[in-house]
Amino acid sequence: MSRAAPAIVILGNGSLITAQRIQQRYPDALIYGLEHRVEGADRTYSDFGATLRQLYQQDTPIIALCAAGIVIRTLAPLLLEKGVEPPVLAVAEDASAVVPLLGGLGGVNDLAREIAAALGVTPAITTSGELRFGTCLLNPPSGYALGDLEVGKRFVSDLLAGESVRIEGDAPWLARAQLPENPQARLAIHIGHAEREPAAHELMIYPRTVVVKVKHAVGAQVIREALHQATLAWQSLSCIIAAETLMASPQLHEAAVELGVPLRFVPADEQPVGPHSLVWQEQGEHLAIGIAPTPLDVSQIGRARGRLAVIGLGPGAAELMVPAVKAELARANDILGYETYVRMAGPFRNDQVMHCTDNREEMQRARHAFELAAQGRSVVVVSSGDPGVFAMAAAVLEALHESDNPHWHSVDLEMLPGVSASLATAALAGAPLGHDFCVMSLSDNLKPWSIIEKRLDLAAEADLALAFYNPISRSRPWQLGVALEIVARHRTPSTPVVLGRDVGRPAQTLRITTLGELTPDQVDMRTMVLIGSSTTCTFPRAHGADWVYTPRWYGEKP
Repeated sequence: MSRAAPAIVILGNGSLITAQRIQQRYPDALIYGLEHRVEGADRTYSDFGATLRQLYQQDTPIIALCAAGIVIRTLAPLLLEKGVEPPVLAVAEDASAVVPLLGGLGGVNDLAREIAAALGVTPAITTSGELRFGTCLLNPPSGYALGDLEVGKRFVSDLLAGESVRIEGDAPWLARAQLPENPQARLAIHIGHAEREPAAHELMIYPRTVVVKVKHAVGAQVIREALHQATLAWQSLSCIIAAETLMASPQLHEAAVELGVPLRFVPADEQPVGPHSLVWQEQGEHLAIGIAPTPLDVSQIGRARGRLAVIGLGPGAAELMVPAVKAELARANDILGYETYVRMAGPFRNDQVMHCTDNREEMQRARHAFELAAQGRSVVVVSSGDPGVFAMAAAVLEALHESDNPHWHSVDLEMLPGVSASLATAALAGAPLGHDFCVMSLSDNLKPWSIIEKRLDLAAEADLALAFYNPISRSRPWQLGVALEIVARHRTPSTPVVLGRDVGRPAQTLRITTLGELTPDQVDMRTMVLIGSSTTCTFPRAHGADWVYTPRWYGEKP
């Protein structure tokens, strides 16, 4: 059964050797270690519960090296719908026990057997049906679909109570099971792609042997009706095939989601090619239906729609990366970006390809990303902070705007936000951007300095709090000083200033000063500069630097 690479979650160094033994069995798995307590983990986390729940919600198989009770109590708030859960296992720190906990319909017992074999122990499988019959009837292998879960539960219960069963149709994996078969049995397992009402005491399993090729964008109901006219069960549908010209059709994507099948695309007016013998029948003007003798491997039919996500890593700390970004990194085939940021986004699996470039090659990087995505790959372009704040989102959209390549415009493009450096720095200081504020880059690489001066003057005159990106560099040593002179025309020397350097990274520092005390030599390219408005206040913390905030009211306090 195909599944995502598991996450191996540990709480201390005592579990690391066992975790590494499991990782040898699953080279693409990542070891998550509690920060300050685990050395050598692929990724670190600060909150065990939040990390476990996030992995669960991302449908990531979880191998937790800790007590089973801890895992159950942590995930208990999420255990609402059996049948839609990833495999979750508890493994003893010393590798003496492997206990499947959740995901019986997601292959958890298979995973437990594989891990136990790697560790040389016996898995603690408690699922009655699997223990008795050597297979999980409610979790058919890839290429088959269960008809009705509730019927299946009653069916297995009857088998466990001593009933025998007859098998109708071709199900190779059931031939290896230890089912109590009897050709005269009252219970029957029927395997077939025909649409039919299940008989009493019958468990339906549908081989995914049917494809639908649409001639233009249609909804799920049209496809269901065509399958009904052909007396084919919609549960046997393996994928929808469409011409590449329909790749961006929202209607088709909605139909695929509703039917729970992938979309595959082929050149216009071309039959799908692949290692399958398909018998085709036309179904009116909308579509054609193909039927194969055995379940289809849809990855061999046409290609998927390519995806390009432009993501923001946040300021650097893993806990400040939003869950949607982590999920996107996990699904990506290719990761592009400035090498420093790409390394921050890792580690990556062996099957993921990194494309690292210089920080000044943004347009070349954006075009390369579209070229990869247009091949049907899942591509991520990495920015630090938020991709829409002086980062890659604008460059990617500019590259697309300039292109007349229809394959680029058909790519599934999405921008995923991150915590920007200005907001991360402000959060450390308190709320210096708590009222209206202006964000500016002092770099004149892409805009004239005269424009920067004008905007600075107007923003300072408007009494906006100011956030400076790219405040100074070796090639621009004088510009910050000029910028501070402009701001000083409209601010008093006592105006609070926040300097955040490497915020969210191990070398993070925060300094609170004033406009009168600030000099350019206190700032470098890795410093975020926040300058308050006329209403920005400071007051002492119990320990450490002052709190800084800009009140939400203006003038007289309401």
